[in-house]
Amino acid sequence: MDPIPALIIRDLVKTYPAPSGARTEVLRIPALGLQGGRQAALRGESGLGKTTLMHIIAGILEPDSGLVSVGGTELTGLSESRRDRFRAERLGYVFQTFNLLQGLTALENVSLGLAFGRGARAGVAMAALDRVGLADRAHYLPRQLSTGQQQRVAVARALANRPCLILADEPTGNLDTVRGGKVIDLLRSSAAELGAALLVASHDPEVLGAFEQVIDLAELNQVQAREEES
Repeated sequence: MDPIPALIIRDLVKTYPAPSGARTEVLRIPALGLQGGRQAALRGESGLGKTTLMHIIAGILEPDSGLVSVGGTELTGLSESRRDRFRAERLGYVFQTFNLLQGLTALENVSLGLAFGRGARAGVAMAALDRVGLADRAHYLPRQLSTGQQQRVAVARALANRPCLILADEPTGNLDTVRGGKVIDLLRSSAAELGAALLVASHDPEVLGAFEQVIDLAELNQVQAREEES
């Protein structure tokens, strides 16, 4: 197991502007951590802030305050452009809606993700597609692939840069139970092979049941705790 923590969060607060002009607090997380190489699920129903938290961990969003460190790098101290570069080089992100560019082939979609980091390297994108069993579909457009195959391209894109942390936000949300189970198995085995930590956000009991460590966002988030008490 990697001695450097894959994820450290301390005193994180995130707010959004309300129509009245005031700011509504959506996340207040005192502490959250994930050791290098560990795998965990983040449980939470829709509307509890799972995607917001995952986007903050990935550096897509900034918190109002607090510390977010990934693989020993404090993201909260980086500019947006440096966070983008860090994400491309050290993080893997699997979106629920795949986020594939429809005019690009599977291979081009994976290669594009690499281009934002250290630059596309010969054979790396193809090797990532081969890892998820889609080398023979490298030159297919997303619309020529099944839903499950499109999600596997998204997984290949997340794995291609050999990340220290893989994030997956409701990765089975658009899949049936069988295909969803295969994607979770693929994520878990690939993360183990790479020595990467894995955090999967989901409200699906089938997905949550695949992990020994399950983090309950409703218990973790102090905003939610206060709302329940009021």
